[in-house]
Amino acid sequence: MNLIDYGFIPSMLYSLAPQDEVSGIPARITAVHKERYELACEFGQAFGRLKTSVYYADGREGFPTTGDFVMINFNQSGDSQVIKTLPRRSFFSRRDPTPGRGEQAVAANFDYVFIMQSLNFDFNPKRMERYITLAWQSGAMPVLILTKADLVKDFTEQMRAAEKVASGIGIYAVSAVSGAGIDALTDYLKPRKTIVFLGSSGVGKSSLVNALTGSDIMAVNEIREDDSKGRHTTTHRQLIMLDSGVMIIDTPGMRELGMWDVSQGLGEAFGDVEQYFGKCKFKDCKHQTEPGCAVKAAIENGELPPERWNSYLNLKREAKFSDDKGAYLRQKQQWHKELAKWGKQMKKNGGKQK
Repeated sequence: MNLIDYGFIPSMLYSLAPQDEVSGIPARITAVHKERYELACEFGQAFGRLKTSVYYADGREGFPTTGDFVMINFNQSGDSQVIKTLPRRSFFSRRDPTPGRGEQAVAANFDYVFIMQSLNFDFNPKRMERYITLAWQSGAMPVLILTKADLVKDFTEQMRAAEKVASGIGIYAVSAVSGAGIDALTDYLKPRKTIVFLGSSGVGKSSLVNALTGSDIMAVNEIREDDSKGRHTTTHRQLIMLDSGVMIIDTPGMRELGMWDVSQGLGEAFGDVEQYFGKCKFKDCKHQTEPGCAVKAAIENGELPPERWNSYLNLKREAKFSDDKGAYLRQKQQWHKELAKWGKQMKKNGGKQK
């Protein structure tokens, strides 16, 4: 097996600092099963476990996830030993839904993020904003895939809503059943490229994998007719090599998508909002009650939809909560005070900003 076909670039090894040089051979993690990892390496498919002294004792290595390239001590007769996680070119994480656990790694070293949302009852622009923000933060290119086009006669309104929150990225309506729109994804489906699929349970991730491969390699559960909700089909994150040479990282449906570090992702996903930053009268404007605020002016004259500004604030505050709960609560309390003050001032001035 040639690991280069799995996206490995030999220069990854050259980027290591002298003190980080290790023995072993490179491999790519193709699936994670609690404390056991599926691997692809020059000897073919294998299983591995983390070296305790490296990952648990001193904690100097970050725990690998699906898509990571690692160094291993290969064991032909049993589990190999994972001894180092190589530098990542992209990385997707979320706040772990289990309280107190912090960040949860989802996938690494991918080129595109297919953000999948169905065109039927599950269509949700707010959730879309969250996925787009985290996708931009990952370092890869987000692509919006609107699935189940065969179930909706006219999805013009959904497309317009998607364009409002997904400016600057590709938006495609597809059907895994009829095949409609699948050909439009050809530019992303290149050998040695990796695509991570993200979306809620029942959105059609596994169905799209099957449509791309032309075979039923992934189990698919039917959605409930009353609310269009689906059950989890994928139970763990796994990297799938298609016959075409493109790789797909399929992930379990996420009931929760908690913000983590989105300092860069917010700027990309909300460029229509941040374009007003720096245009205010005061350089340290907090866009709350200050006079001459460009953001408030844009909202008042209709240039910036208030729902986009609110979404931006909500996601930013949620990320702050993930990082520092105490600081978040203090900031939230102050924000509500400033907002109330601004509202009173607007009312006093007859709705006009001074």
